[in-house]
Amino acid sequence: MNIGEVAARTGVPAKTIRYYEDVGLIAPGRGGNGYRAFSDRDVHELTFLGRARVLGFGLGECRALLALWRDEGRASAEVRAIAEGHLAEIDARLADLQAMRATLARLVTACAGNDRPDCPILETLGTTTKDET
Repeated sequence: MNIGEVAARTGVPAKTIRYYEDVGLIAPGRGGNGYRAFSDRDVHELTFLGRARVLGFGLGECRALLALWRDEGRASAEVRAIAEGHLAEIDARLADLQAMRATLARLVTACAGNDRPDCPILETLGTTTKDET
C-alpha cells in the first residue's frame, strides 16, 4: 500500500506519516523502487497513533503507548499510568481555561461597551505587575 492509500484509510495526512517515520514512530518497508510500502500492521499503528493524537497524547506518550501496544506481555498498569498522567494534564488545562473564562467574563461585564473611552478590559491588560517592572 502506498502513502496516499494509507493516509486515506487512517485519516492521518501523508505529511504526518512522513514525520512519524522521520521521528521513528513507524518504520514502513520499502519496495524495490524505493517507495514506502505499508503493511496492514502499519495501517493499524497509524490508526492507533491518529486516535492517540485526537485524545491529545504528545509524541512521547504516543511512543510509549505504541511500544506497549506492540508488547503483548505488557502490564496494563503502565498504560493506565500514562493515561492518568495525561488526564491530570487535561484537568489542569481545564482549570486554567475556567479561571481564564471567569476573569474575562468579569471584565466583559464590567465594561460598559459604550462610546466612552474608559474600559476595564484595556485597563486590566495595560496594568503592569511587579514582575514586569
